[in-house]
Amino acid sequence: MKQHTNSSHNNWLPPDDPLRVSLHNEVHTRQSQKIHLPALVVYVAVISSDITLKQEYEHLRRLPGQDAITVDDLQHNFIRLRLQGYTLRWERHTEFTSYLLVQHLPKTAQLGEVDPELLSSLLLPEGWLSAIPGKTFSAIKLVMVHGNLENPEEMLLSARNWFGDRTIVASLVGKNIRSLVVTDFMLRDTGFERMLVIAPSNISVTRAGRIAQRLVEIETYRVMALRGLPVAKKLDSTLSKAEKQLASITDQLKNKVASEQELLDRLVSLAVHIERLTIEHMYRFTATRAYDKMITQRINELKEKAIPGTQIIGEFMWRRLSPAIAKIKHTAQRMGTLSGRISYTSALLRTQVNILTEAQNQLLLEKLTRGQELQLQLQKTVEGLSIAAISYYIVSLILYLAKAGEVVGLLAHPELVTGVLIPVVLLVVWYITRYIHNKYLK
Repeated sequence: MKQHTNSSHNNWLPPDDPLRVSLHNEVHTRQSQKIHLPALVVYVAVISSDITLKQEYEHLRRLPGQDAITVDDLQHNFIRLRLQGYTLRWERHTEFTSYLLVQHLPKTAQLGEVDPELLSSLLLPEGWLSAIPGKTFSAIKLVMVHGNLENPEEMLLSARNWFGDRTIVASLVGKNIRSLVVTDFMLRDTGFERMLVIAPSNISVTRAGRIAQRLVEIETYRVMALRGLPVAKKLDSTLSKAEKQLASITDQLKNKVASEQELLDRLVSLAVHIERLTIEHMYRFTATRAYDKMITQRINELKEKAIPGTQIIGEFMWRRLSPAIAKIKHTAQRMGTLSGRISYTSALLRTQVNILTEAQNQLLLEKLTRGQELQLQLQKTVEGLSIAAISYYIVSLILYLAKAGEVVGLLAHPELVTGVLIPVVLLVVWYITRYIHNKYLK
């Protein structure tokens, strides 16, 4: 069947969304690993956040016969290379890159051996592993062999000898076809840790591949989840100091021993400090929670069954990992709680400042009101004086006119006429003044 890559000639559907094909094919980019037993699986994971895709591409080209690899081949962050006698899977993640080598297990490392040496039998070019770009954080040597699991205790005894009588963790995994998984979770002098899978002869290559994948992922995600622990421990003293500062600010706010502006400045400075810490470290804590969920998922997929007297992988992880995860989650919650408390205290302080401001505004308004009343009274007084002055001026003019009339014989008593007109003048001047006031000053 021809794979659909472009819908421009498709008469049955509307045009494709630009991301449709790439997202649809995402589920096919990482095909399941197939492992034929007995096998040696070597897994290395490196922190690659500062490593470019070109650097990893150039390193993969150093493998024999891989000159034809292009950068485009790595665009899906996954590639499986088939080489002479072994396969190599490269996979790039958000924070790390993993390399998974699968080759035939040499006879010197079979189940009957005691603490066998494994790395000298690798088919990779000399120095290729150590030259992988990045910083190693997980390295596993996983051996997968056939064995008779009708008596798991007997197989477990052979596994103990294979590990050199070290303290081991073991369990039967699988639902219908069970395999024995054994590890000691210990780093050897080589920098690798070691795992052993004893599987029945009828196990499929895909089932063997899934077991190997889950085991290396559990260990990878365990270490990645723990990357938040040093950060959490480092933040302990910083958060304690910030909590004390917030308590001091709250106490001073309650007792009013410092000005509101001073407290607000200190509170803003503290809020900025906590926000910076949150931006810097919250991603690490969020990643820890995500990795922890994936660890739980992978362990559940193993479907472990305990062998009497031996701790299973899930129990080992729960006992050793859960305290660290709890510490990281507590620190993240502590940061969030502290940020919320700072916001709440800031709201209280702003409320207090607003109340004080409103009280000051009320006092100012009352002063302005009293000033306006005084101004109004003064204005009325001035208006009264103005009426008197204008009236006096008009009456004086009338008196001069009346005396002039007496001289020419028109009026006999000018003072009497003037006195009679005084109330009329006052009334007219008052009316005109009120008219102007009402029309232009209101």
